[in-house]
Amino acid sequence: MITMQSLIALLANMASITIRNLDERTKARLRVRAAHGKRSMEEEARHILRKALSQSVVGSPDLAHAIRRRFAPLGGVDLRLPERELAREPPVPDL
Repeated sequence: MITMQSLIALLANMASITIRNLDERTKARLRVRAAHGKRSMEEEARHILRKALSQSVVGSPDLAHAIRRRFAPLGGVDLRLPERELAREPPVPDL
């Protein structure tokens, strides 16, 4: 059973936002989408936000991978690399 205190605590943890400057076309599309889902516009907006934010962000694990993926369609480049040399001995400090 839900007590009055638990209901107040639940409502106190609910956030609210206001969306300003929403163009009429977007508002009308939200209204139609809400009607198709048999939801209010407000509940439809919550549904859209929940769905969008529950999906993991598709991204690359690192910068090199992101760069490679971005430029792969352009084709590769063959670079001529110089031959490697043996590492030199480190200097010995004067004592």
